[in-house]
Amino acid sequence: MKYISLSTQDIKEMMKVIGIDHLDDLFTTIPEKIRYPGALKIPGPFSEPELVQLFQEMAEHQNSYASLTSFLGGGAYPHFIPAVVDYVSSRGEFVSPYTPYQPEVSQGTLQAIFEFQTLICQLTGLDMANASLYDGASGAAEAVLMASRITRRPKVVLAASLHPQYRQTIRTYCRNIGLILEEVAFTEEGRVDLESLDKLVDNQTAAVVVQSPNYFGVVEEWAPVFQISRQKGALGIAVIAEALSLALLQPPGEAGADIATGEGQSFGLPLAYGGPYLGFMACRQEFIRQFPGRIAGETIDVEGRRGYVLTLSTREQHIRREKATSNICTNQAWCALRATIYLELLGRRGLRELALHNFYKANYLREELSKIPGLSLKFKGPVFNEFVLQLPVAPSQLEPYFREKKIIPGVKLEEDYPQLKNCLLICATEVHSKDQLDKLVEVMAAALDHRPKKGGQS
Repeated sequence: MKYISLSTQDIKEMMKVIGIDHLDDLFTTIPEKIRYPGALKIPGPFSEPELVQLFQEMAEHQNSYASLTSFLGGGAYPHFIPAVVDYVSSRGEFVSPYTPYQPEVSQGTLQAIFEFQTLICQLTGLDMANASLYDGASGAAEAVLMASRITRRPKVVLAASLHPQYRQTIRTYCRNIGLILEEVAFTEEGRVDLESLDKLVDNQTAAVVVQSPNYFGVVEEWAPVFQISRQKGALGIAVIAEALSLALLQPPGEAGADIATGEGQSFGLPLAYGGPYLGFMACRQEFIRQFPGRIAGETIDVEGRRGYVLTLSTREQHIRREKATSNICTNQAWCALRATIYLELLGRRGLRELALHNFYKANYLREELSKIPGLSLKFKGPVFNEFVLQLPVAPSQLEPYFREKKIIPGVKLEEDYPQLKNCLLICATEVHSKDQLDKLVEVMAAALDHRPKKGGQS
């Protein structure tokens, strides 16, 4: 059915029924000082043909940016998505279903969710996985709350190398519930400082939260971190912002993690202005009763046929509020479906091969950039597909030159890490050709030669 807007008469009749004279009366609960006065400065209204033409003109105007090469990473990664992922996930059977409350009419959706959970267990090396979460940041926060319920302890230790937005989300979740958050510093290698961690973790610590590869792209050593947490009776929470790394690196479950959570955007989800994303979580079986969200389970019906159902759905919609493990009211099922299609399409060997492409390209770029006079690697630890480069000047001084060459060189770190002045986080994946990698090296060298000579270094 095409969208048909309300007529003026429709609106008047609706206002009469609810007892208001003006549409503005609907917004009286919003403080006047934060309401925008007047009309928005946008063109229109347009007919459908006029609107299509407008967007075509805008696209043509922006076409000069179509050839931009971006080396941004930091939790949002550019990966090639096979067309079959778009095709299969766009079928009406998958796009139209609502939450599978009635298993007898939702077997396809439930099976897809069950397969997603199975794949996450295989990747993380843990026993149980849920039917997904909002995104990596809220997944990390939910893992912290889960650990506090299990241990009944008031303190959580976060690695300073955990994604800044993940740390901010955790702080928001914990702000008013009495949980104490402390941060452990990173070493010159870019890894968690184990000596400092050992001093911070005590018998009041509920969990230690560490990301690998961390925000700087450095691969952490899970085992020593989780050994420290286990000795003090705290849980080990592994966070993975770049899910593709699980195809190459040691699964966190094998290294001693009790809970693993992260962002699944790399598995078939495009970069689309911040979403929708896909949070995943897995844990050891003994903690399943405190799992947030919900779980799809496999069973047998009265005739002995295999079937799928929702089980242990301890969220607000299924249980009394005070007993709910989470207020998550969606499971990003369509995003989880895309991840399932993507993972099963590539398979174990294909996924590992793709991860190796990322590893080799990022490390090639890292080595070539470090050869340029004036540049150096901030951290010496091993990396997966991104790394931190130390510049002799502020990155903003080089931006005009990079913009002219249609390159976005990386993420500036100083805003989130004041101690990392003049540092860029640079990412390379399979979508970057060798020519593009070599061009970045060439442009970086030229940009340093063309930087302003007056004013000194930033």
